[in-house]
Amino acid sequence: MEKGVVISGFGGQGVMLAGELLAEAGKEEGKNVTFLPSYGPEMRGGTANCHVIVSDEPIASPIIALPDAAIILNLPSLDKYEPLMKPNGIMILNKTIIPNEVSRTDVRVLQIDAQNVAKDLGNEKIVNMIVLGAYVEIEKPVSIDSLKKALNILLTGRKQALIEINVRAIEKGVEIAREFLGGK
Repeated sequence: MEKGVVISGFGGQGVMLAGELLAEAGKEEGKNVTFLPSYGPEMRGGTANCHVIVSDEPIASPIIALPDAAIILNLPSLDKYEPLMKPNGIMILNKTIIPNEVSRTDVRVLQIDAQNVAKDLGNEKIVNMIVLGAYVEIEKPVSIDSLKKALNILLTGRKQALIEINVRAIEKGVEIAREFLGGK
């Protein structure tokens, strides 16, 4: 099993934290992982993306040229990655700030009103965890439990207070993904 995802959005949207969390969960499960971050001109407000691969086998390259999966948090990222997606791949979009529809008909698309879901949960900065929870439920590169445990590893010190809201966000993403999958 090898699962790769591109996570992309503006700096400050938690793109890197989502990628690090997924990679950490894979490590916790004893899998091979790669995490390849890429930043635009400014960290906050510029574009940021990362490539994460989780595999049972050795990984040949950390670069995902043609993604099977993409978590897209802004319009420039949709414009960049939609043409690169493999047929039958999955794109998970933050539709709150992406007004455009995906034009390709050969990819699966889950649009989540993530900003408003985050607001309903009480913290607008957890969009990244909502979409990450949905991705993990759909593609299953790691278990949801491993993802939650990885929060305890990465969110330390003052950030420890954010673990509970992040867990709730992941669980909400799982719930949304189950609806998308038809209750599977």
